[in-house]
Amino acid sequence: MITLGVLLCVLAIVALGTGTIRLSPPEVLHALTGRGSQRDLLVIGSIRAPRVLTAIGVGAALGAAGASFQSIARNPLGSPDIIGFTTGAATGAVAQIVVFNAGALATAGAAMACGLLTAGLVYLLSYAGARTGGQRLVIVGIGVSAMLSAANTLLLAKGDAELAAQANLWLTGSLGGRSWSDALLVLLALAFLLPVLLWHSTGMTLLEMGDDAARALGVGAETVRRVTIFTAVCLSAAATAAAGPVAFVALASGAIIRQLIGSRNVPIVPAALTGAVLLLGCDVALQQLPMQWQMPIGMATALGGGLYLLFLLTRAPARR
Repeated sequence: MITLGVLLCVLAIVALGTGTIRLSPPEVLHALTGRGSQRDLLVIGSIRAPRVLTAIGVGAALGAAGASFQSIARNPLGSPDIIGFTTGAATGAVAQIVVFNAGALATAGAAMACGLLTAGLVYLLSYAGARTGGQRLVIVGIGVSAMLSAANTLLLAKGDAELAAQANLWLTGSLGGRSWSDALLVLLALAFLLPVLLWHSTGMTLLEMGDDAARALGVGAETVRRVTIFTAVCLSAAATAAAGPVAFVALASGAIIRQLIGSRNVPIVPAALTGAVLLLGCDVALQQLPMQWQMPIGMATALGGGLYLLFLLTRAPARR
């Protein structure tokens, strides 16, 4: 965790100095302590700091949510973007933009509301035999995600062309033009919701041994599962509302940190740090590319994440 924290700080300093106006690390540190020039203070305070904090918050929220879902689903594919919760949040945002066009705040609210509705639907459909989770949760989520993706396409095809273009741009997932309100939204969600996941991390760890074993040790299996799903969905929806859909960070963070630390427990905080490092590192790398090769962060994580998903799927038979 110390290594991840140091790496995140280094990436943040590099990101704050990256852009049309290049700033060296000493100039960034001077600006952060309020001793920089007016130009540096303006560039960092109004443009780059919101972007960097949004990237850290979104990555951490997705990393913590992904680790939680993988734990309760007992499946490395149990990620909010694989089982439809992120797609549900995107459906709410797209519907708000195309149908109502009521502004950024309404888009964030619609994303969070539809993310929660999607989670409730997936939970109810996967509930069988007084329990949920496992393969059933993942399969039901993939089916719901496919239907919501079709609904998003239909909204874009039938909506006003200008609004549909605006919604389509939002769907790519981007950190460009992020404001302090975007950063505060996701950081406040982390401040309130991350402690809830940490409080239930022991219960999640015991659930990985199976519901019967967890109940024998005094854990209310369904209570832990419901609270975890609700909390992790809120984190995913807040992240989606702040930056749009960012694929595969949630999927990769939990799996990477489990392999790094060699543990089967629920690594909530390390997974959150890994997600923040992944997203901020990807954003810094993209900003180094020539202008004609630059792309939204959501498209870059989707390209890299697709390769990682293929890696996971091709390795799965070997484990059995």
